[in-house]
Amino acid sequence: MAAIGNRGTVTEAAGFNADADVQTLRGAMKGAGTKEAPIIEVLARRTIAQRQRIKEAYKQAVGKDLAEDLSSELSGNFRSVVLGLLMLAPVYDAYELKYAMKGAGTEEACLIDILASRSNAEIKAINEVYKKEYGNLEDDVCGDTSGMFQRVLVSLLTAGRDESDRVDEAQASLDAKDIYEAGEARWGTDEVKFLTVLCVRNRNHLLRVFEEYQKISGRSIEDSIKREMSGCLEEAFLAIVKCIRNKPAFFAERLYKSMKGLGTTDSVLIRIMVARAEIDMLDIKAQFMKMYGKTLYSFIKGDTSGDYRKILLELCGGE
Repeated sequence: MAAIGNRGTVTEAAGFNADADVQTLRGAMKGAGTKEAPIIEVLARRTIAQRQRIKEAYKQAVGKDLAEDLSSELSGNFRSVVLGLLMLAPVYDAYELKYAMKGAGTEEACLIDILASRSNAEIKAINEVYKKEYGNLEDDVCGDTSGMFQRVLVSLLTAGRDESDRVDEAQASLDAKDIYEAGEARWGTDEVKFLTVLCVRNRNHLLRVFEEYQKISGRSIEDSIKREMSGCLEEAFLAIVKCIRNKPAFFAERLYKSMKGLGTTDSVLIRIMVARAEIDMLDIKAQFMKMYGKTLYSFIKGDTSGDYRKILLELCGGE
């Protein structure tokens, strides 16, 4: 029943009673018009595991699917958040990936966000769910992307990253040299070299590679990627490096960019708030404050409205 991570803003509700929550939700959907406040009250303050129990209890009590009932009652971004909250983590990730590739145009940011930041176990779980619900994820990614960007995504999909803590000093120096020679030191870029190091090595090892790289080239690995690559490939490699260095900072930056300037990229905002609420939202908030000098809470508050704002602020967990 425990929460997924221990750095989330959403934690287990004390005195949890699925049947009582079902009554609250039924009351919110009764009669003309839907009362959104009780829906936020219940769903944004329960863990994913608790929400699964609410879904089961609802099915038993009403004989219908809670997600379907809420879907027909709600609309817009608020509905997207609520439906996301009702899914298990790998189910939500698989759904987001499918949706990112559906129809004309691909939301590459979604593919990058998810695949660059999930662990091997998480990616394996996503692959399994995707297979059951939609078919083969790798096939869909290959049908929807191309070139080196596609190769990076496929490499991440194999969930083959070394997840040990071991640092091989000699190998780290060699990796740094290989990347340098594949990029900065030559005309044109040998992207495969970047891929074999960045998509396969473990975190501690890569942090050493980045240090060595800085020594050899006099530049950060991020700067070199920006100089050597462009478009989706650049975005993908940068995301991998940022997630290796500091995952909460990666998400803080994504949230900031989703709200900065004109208009909000709601798909990104919703995906991160829903997916990280129970894992590392406390760390993301701290990084956001550190990086931008403003609270994530104040940013969301200024950028959204209505019940959509209310549920996001609840997931954000206060200033």
